[in-house]
Amino acid sequence: MYLIQNATIINEGKSTKGSVLIEGEIIKAVYTNNETPSEILNRATIINAEGLWLTPGVIDDQVHFRDPGLTHKGDLASESKAAIAGGVTSFMEMPNTKPQTTSIETLDAKFEVASQKSYANYSFYLGATNDNLAELRKIDKKNTCGVKIFMGSSTGNMLVDKRKALEGIFAEIDMIITTHCEEEEIIQKNIAYYKKLLGDDIPVKYHPLIRSAEACYQSSAKAVELADKYGARLHILHLSTEREISLFDIKPLAEKKITGEVCVHHLWFSDEDYEKYGNRIKWNPAVKTKQDRDALLQGLLKGKLDVVATDHAPHLLEEKVGGCLQAASGGPLVQHSLQMMLELSKQGKISKEEVVDKMCHAPATLFRVNKRGYIREGYFADLVLVNPNKDYTITQDNILYKCKWSPLENETVSTSIEKTFLNGQIAFENGQVNEVRGQALTFNN
Repeated sequence: MYLIQNATIINEGKSTKGSVLIEGEIIKAVYTNNETPSEILNRATIINAEGLWLTPGVIDDQVHFRDPGLTHKGDLASESKAAIAGGVTSFMEMPNTKPQTTSIETLDAKFEVASQKSYANYSFYLGATNDNLAELRKIDKKNTCGVKIFMGSSTGNMLVDKRKALEGIFAEIDMIITTHCEEEEIIQKNIAYYKKLLGDDIPVKYHPLIRSAEACYQSSAKAVELADKYGARLHILHLSTEREISLFDIKPLAEKKITGEVCVHHLWFSDEDYEKYGNRIKWNPAVKTKQDRDALLQGLLKGKLDVVATDHAPHLLEEKVGGCLQAASGGPLVQHSLQMMLELSKQGKISKEEVVDKMCHAPATLFRVNKRGYIREGYFADLVLVNPNKDYTITQDNILYKCKWSPLENETVSTSIEKTFLNGQIAFENGQVNEVRGQALTFNN
């Protein structure tokens, strides 16, 4: 039994001084105004959280942990360790592994491996193809977070480009459909144009012009059109442009059937940063203009966009070499995403309460995650203690990603993760991840 005492509890739009009692896996009680009963004080292990922030554990709805088949880049153990060190207690992992997760058999195999290796709570998407609708129909909606459609090609080349296949998925799948939206025809035309102009070795600064704002908008609009037509639950991932925000409505999240995610790198970087960071900030969709970056943040604050995630996608640095047609797209972020968003809060761009809402509450509400994402009595004790006044420099010595680099390497943020609690156990403290294992997420679908 733990009593986290005198923390600033950031939860459900408020910051309140109080204490949280953990018994077993569960939040047993939340106390405010020093009202903790004396019998609890005598029985519990006291954790003094004076001066610290207590948040729910982050739920990251989009990661690529590269397991199986690409484990030289990362695996379920290494990347979930990094997640826990960053206050991410639950993740939903993508299907572009080897083999691709496009059958119930390969999906079940991932769950089995995660039950042995994952340091965080987990779920996995079943990937759509042009011809696997029969497999998608078999999904257990209580245990699987959603279906993933690549409506634009990316790592693993799982492109679904046949209209009939897309129609079938949107018409028949009664759970969240998540999409990677970039219009392939536009991208190919842009590649041909810039190859003619610059040759095969195109500098990375042209990446957002090849994978253009128009390519993103046209594909996202197509996904929204299909979702509207069939009444599907659509969640568009890693939005990167100002124009795409017009596709979304402002209403309570629980009432939305079409929702949007923005990733930390699209809120942090702009195309002006390619000169400094090069391929380390090459993602699909591409990091775009300052205007896009600022509009995405405003879309988040206004309630048009709903979730902040990472699209954590590690590659070895030698795989990130070459022009924008050769260098791998993607980068590692899950260890530092909460600190990045809290840094934006320190800069006055978003409140710490909004950070918690978009990284913890909203994913739980959107995916209907069972008893996680909030600090509530009876919920699982997935919690994070943050020191808001302790600088943290990201270095190779404290990076836990298997690829051993970060686009933020050698940069300093002004908050530190002090402790992470996973299902009531201390999973991270004093800079070390403890031997605690996560659980499979369940969903109230």
